[in-house]
Amino acid sequence: MKKLYNISFAVLVISALLYSSCKKVLDKGPLTTYTGQLVFSDSTLAVEYLNSIYSNNLPTWAGNGGANSTIASASVGTLTEENQGSNIFVLGTVVSSSVTDIGTGNNATNNYGKIRALNDFISNLASSPIAMGTKNRFKAQALFWRAYRYFDLVRLYGGVPLVLTPLPVVGTAAKQAALLPRNTTTQTFNQIVNDLDTAIMYLPGNWPAIDYGRITKGAAQAFLGRVLLTWASPQFNPTNDMSRWQAAYQANTDAIATLSSHGYGLYPKEDVTMWTTEGPGGSGPANPEAVMVTEFNTDNSSSNTEDNNTYTASNIPKALGGGGANNPTWDEVQAFPMLDGKAPGASTKYPYDPVHFFDNRDPRFNQTIAYNGCLWPLEGNATNRLWTYYYFTNSSNTATKTTEPVGASSSGFYCRKAVDPAISATNLPYSGTDWQEIRYAEVILNQAEAAAMIGNSSTAYTDLIAIRNRAGIEAGDGMYGLTPGLTGTDLAMAVLFERQIEFAYEGKRYWDLRRWKLLESTLNGKKRQGVTFLLQPSTTSGQANTDYLLNNRDAMAQASLDNVYTNYFSYVPMTVGVGSTLGELKYLDSQAITYQPADYFFGIPLATIQNDPNIQQNNTWGGSFDPLK
Repeated sequence: MKKLYNISFAVLVISALLYSSCKKVLDKGPLTTYTGQLVFSDSTLAVEYLNSIYSNNLPTWAGNGGANSTIASASVGTLTEENQGSNIFVLGTVVSSSVTDIGTGNNATNNYGKIRALNDFISNLASSPIAMGTKNRFKAQALFWRAYRYFDLVRLYGGVPLVLTPLPVVGTAAKQAALLPRNTTTQTFNQIVNDLDTAIMYLPGNWPAIDYGRITKGAAQAFLGRVLLTWASPQFNPTNDMSRWQAAYQANTDAIATLSSHGYGLYPKEDVTMWTTEGPGGSGPANPEAVMVTEFNTDNSSSNTEDNNTYTASNIPKALGGGGANNPTWDEVQAFPMLDGKAPGASTKYPYDPVHFFDNRDPRFNQTIAYNGCLWPLEGNATNRLWTYYYFTNSSNTATKTTEPVGASSSGFYCRKAVDPAISATNLPYSGTDWQEIRYAEVILNQAEAAAMIGNSSTAYTDLIAIRNRAGIEAGDGMYGLTPGLTGTDLAMAVLFERQIEFAYEGKRYWDLRRWKLLESTLNGKKRQGVTFLLQPSTTSGQANTDYLLNNRDAMAQASLDNVYTNYFSYVPMTVGVGSTLGELKYLDSQAITYQPADYFFGIPLATIQNDPNIQQNNTWGGSFDPLK
């Protein structure tokens, strides 16, 4: 594996800056040919280097977090019920060379290239004359990011080679030093925990306003809670060792205590402002939900190309200048509970009608799913409505055309979560919506899951109720639609379902199913579905429905969208393939999802093993390495 580390310090600094994504205050200016001695003799220059580390490691909207290059390239939402997508994972064609995140090349942007930069930073910092308190805070941030990178790797492959100091870069010694074996999975997780424990010791609860976005003590504790929850989950814990669940519970409990004492908590309401509110605010953050955040802005100057994103532009319809992507499936649409928290079809107060599927749903539904006829303010137009239906264009009712003038949604739906309604058409390419890698809600649900597994059902229910209460679900008998009396795995599955709804389109669902080893049982054999909404061919008031609805649809929907569906779309059958050219459910997948059992620990690419013969292949891919040890 020598190619992973054969990078000089000066080249590494320059490369890191070349690949940096300038994130507001975390980008102060360029480093060029500074030596390590010069950089670490001055705290300002050391901050420059630290900022480049942030830029190279902060997750973004790309691929919903985009931490893993192979998974991100497939777009993690397409790996679950959320979106349709044909890729090697859902098709069951993954081979040992498919997941290449472990890397083989001399590249500052792959995991080990980034780890090299972090180790250089930590090593050079040790002999720096910078004040000890400042050095400790610098080191704590670098240790957090090293833990972040190793967690990226261990959840993909199991144990990986642990490189904790810069390796020699030239000569025979360098070649030999680079031929490293894999550490065990236990050793890898232990190192991640050790790095995070040290980081937590020295990180502040909040940073000064100018440094908003840096990793805080609470963020590091929350990430530790995520790490330990993964370590406790069935993917890594097939014997259900309760001490791991207890450790996960304690880590998340500690994180909640630290975060709440520094102004963090659940955002008061779950709407788009939870994503567009940002920055410092008094003694705590203006957005208490944003525990770990990557900042973006709307600067579209020619000198700035990397501190904004295209998330909003990607999601909104093509007719408004967007990409029309990220189309929710009918499977995900149906998953949301009713207003009383009960599952569709299980509520007696709110009977579920698949024709009027939008009625009386969990309020998170209307903050996540954009559907035919819904009010969806966009580009500053507060009265904008989305229309995604088809209509007949000939008298024999055999030819159809979409009401969307520039490309229709593939599934009949759009994702509206975190889509800024105020951004103008001109500024669509320059979205400033921040990516929240860790929300306070995740820490709450991480605690709930671990609590369920250690028998602390009271805390698990309290956490679930807090999330549902904030969402706006009706209290009912005080259980917010939750099934009472659940314990252990059954209660943990209630938490997993809550995560599916709460974190829809945030890149969490795939990892949850994977760590619980539920990919096959949940998804295999399924073809994800969409809906074609088609206007009835009858007439109203002597006019063809096509013209009548086109001229009156907004006013009619404002008065009663239910009536619009009843009178114009009610015949839409809710069975795939029924209705021929009429509106119907449709399969989005050409073949059923087929996850492989070996995907819970991906294979090590042959190129990596050839680069370092001391690396063993996973036993699930024909090798001798046991990723469960």
